Amino acid sequence: MSENEAVGSSGGLKPITEGEWVGWSTWQSDAFEQRAGPFYERVDDNGEMVSAFRAEPRHMNGAGFMHGGCLMTFADSALFTIASRELGDDRGVTLSLTGDFLDPARVGQLVEGRGRVVRAGGKTIFVEGLVTADGQPVLRFNGIIRKVGKKS
Repeated sequence: MSENEAVGSSGGLKPITEGEWVGWSTWQSDAFEQRAGPFYERVDDNGEMVSAFRAEPRHMNGAGFMHGGCLMTFADSALFTIASRELGDDRGVTLSLTGDFLDPARVGQLVEGRGRVVRAGGKTIFVEGLVTADGQPVLRFNGIIRKVGKKS
């Protein structure tokens, strides 16, 4: 799927049926994430939610490492993947997202986001997560999601 096929398309989570990302899905209707990533998600063999993308030259800063804004954008996306079961049929917005940069990510690396819901109740979901590049930690993050209503 090309970037332009996905950007601005209607629809939600789209399964990938060919290429490197077979078995994963991507949010077809999220134009920003498609341009930034695209980012993919799936349930792993342990039943946990995982997000991922492949680091490309366009994701790098002037020093040749992944731009911090790209990592934080990915963490924001992973936040919702991690909390997807708690969100259910609700839409949500990010109330807070903080990150600690641990190491640089480089072109060609598989960047993954995993984590856990620390607390969920009512309209608020607290998440902690870790982004890795080829298995090495590059960003630790914490976020809070606020439910804002049902998906239409």
